[in-house]
Order: sequence, then C-alpha cells, then structure tokens
Amino acid sequence: MLEEPRETHCSVCCCTLTNKILMVVFMILLILAILFGNSVTLAVFLGTKHFRTPQGYLKASLAVADLAVGMFVVPFSVYAEISFLVSDSTLELATNTSLASSFHPCSLIGPMFAGCTLVSITTVFLLSIERSIAILKPLHKEVVITRKRTTILIVLSWLASFFLAVSPVLFSGEIVLEYNACSRMCNYALGKSEPPTTSAWNILLLFPAFDFTLLGGTVVINLLSLTTIRQHSKRRKHLAETENHTIARPTFSDIKAAKTIGTLTLAFTASFTPIAVFVVGNVIGNEWCNFSFFAFWILSTNSCWNVIIYSVRDQKFRHRAHQLLALPHTKNVSKRQLVG
Repeated sequence: MLEEPRETHCSVCCCTLTNKILMVVFMILLILAILFGNSVTLAVFLGTKHFRTPQGYLKASLAVADLAVGMFVVPFSVYAEISFLVSDSTLELATNTSLASSFHPCSLIGPMFAGCTLVSITTVFLLSIERSIAILKPLHKEVVITRKRTTILIVLSWLASFFLAVSPVLFSGEIVLEYNACSRMCNYALGKSEPPTTSAWNILLLFPAFDFTLLGGTVVINLLSLTTIRQHSKRRKHLAETENHTIARPTFSDIKAAKTIGTLTLAFTASFTPIAVFVVGNVIGNEWCNFSFFAFWILSTNSCWNVIIYSVRDQKFRHRAHQLLALPHTKNVSKRQLVG
C-alpha cells in the first residue's frame, strides 16, 4: 500500500460529478454489504453451539477483520469523498500527510486497513492448516486442533499483523500516511522529495513479502488437501467394504469444509493479486493511478465475499443464517397469533 507523493490525480471513476456520486453510492452499498454479511457470520459461528469449533473461531476472527474494514476504512473514504463533493475543492486532508499535522486520520485508518488485510491472509492460512490436519490426519484432529490453541493462534495473528502494519511508520522517518487521490484511500507514501533510501523500500516491501509467503503456502496446503481428498475418493470406489472400515478417512463434513476453504483461498488470492501487481509496478516506477483505484477497491470488496462463499458451499451455515434472519418475522407471527 504505497504511493509516491505527486500532484493530485483523478482516477477514471472519479473525474466527473456523476462518476463521483456513483463512487460514493458504491462505497455506501459496500459498507452495508460488509456489515450485514459479517454480522450474520458472527451470529452463526458464535451464536450457534454446533459452530463453536476451532474452525468456527477462525472464521469469526476473519469476520471481525472484515467488519473493521466496513466500520472504519470504507466509511472514512465515504466521508472524504462527500467532503470533496460538498466543498468542491482540495481539502487539507488530501494535501497533508501524517507528518504535516499533529493527528492525521490516515495515521489510524491506513494501518487498520493494512492490519485487517494481514489478519485476513493469516487467518485463511490458519484455516488451511486446520483443514489439512483434518484431512491428512483425521485420527489426530481432536488432539492437535483444540479451542485453546486456536484462540492463542488468533491472538498472535492479530498482534503480529498489526505490528507489521505500523512498522513502516515506526522504523522509517521517510514513510508517511496520506489520503491518496488515486486509490481514494489512506495509503503509505514516501514523504520526502529526494529519492527514497533502500531501507525505506525494504520496509515497505515487507507487506508483499509477507503476503506472498503466506498466500503461496496457503495455496500449496490447499492443493495438498484437495489431492488427498481426490485420492480418498478413488480408494472409496476400488477398496472392498471390509477394507474401507480399516482405513482412517476424513469425514464428509471435513472434506466439504476443506473445499470451502479452498474456494475462500482462491477468492482472496484473486482479490489480492491486483495489489501485488500494483506494488511491483510502483517499485519499478509506474504511476498506474487508475489501476491503483481498482486494485485497492477490489481488495476491499473481498470483505463481503466470505459470507457468500459460506452460504453457497455450506448448507448448515446457510440453514442457520436463514433461521436467524427469519427469527424476527417468526416472533411477529407468533405474537399476532396469540393476539388473535
């Protein structure tokens, strides 16, 4: 999430008044989708005893990270864009950086978006490990994967992710935070006019290095799990009935959950790839103003995809979510029946 300071650009989506209004409408709809979808996810995984498992805790942690994006990151962009529309001028917010004022809002919003993104990547990685153990070592699943260990890993992932998110500002005086006119978000930037030092670039490159490492590992783990599932399916067709009972196999629910996590990994990898391409292009020296806009907002929309994937892939989740959403209506019907 870096961009060298330069003159104010106008991304293709926000040059005309109509496009600016449509952009604000898109942001508001995205906020509603993120808040609604992830609130339902939390209600299902934390409010239902059946889902209070290590996997459910990890998915709840992922939902919390996405909720933070919908509650703070995107609303701040809405506030900034509406302020620009009302004032019809370049506000102090767009011209100053975190070094130019005592408190710049991006000093909070920027690391929060970066931290939540890192938490999401880490959580998907942990979900993939949890599913791979259930698939590869089904007899050891209950012993290795416990609620206590999962909770500790969740806390460590949040601490490590947000430490990494604030490290560019902590360890380099050349790196600042600003509201970028291209991405329409709070981004890390190189605050000095002279060419940045190698150390500043190295610190900024911690993000893609961390993300690529975890995403690469996640893809490999998912491929291993899916390959094992395929092998089990072939064995089920060829082995005799007595032999089937002597071989430890993952349950149907474990297999289905592994496929769901695989879909989740694919969606997150697809949404993160444009940001990775943008970072590489930025290091090379390309400005890519329009591309940075699409890259950042494609990543933001990933915060509302999780509930869609769960609803499509997990019948139990879909059924429970439907029950929760239908509950108020059921109560009203019951009250009317009692009154009648």
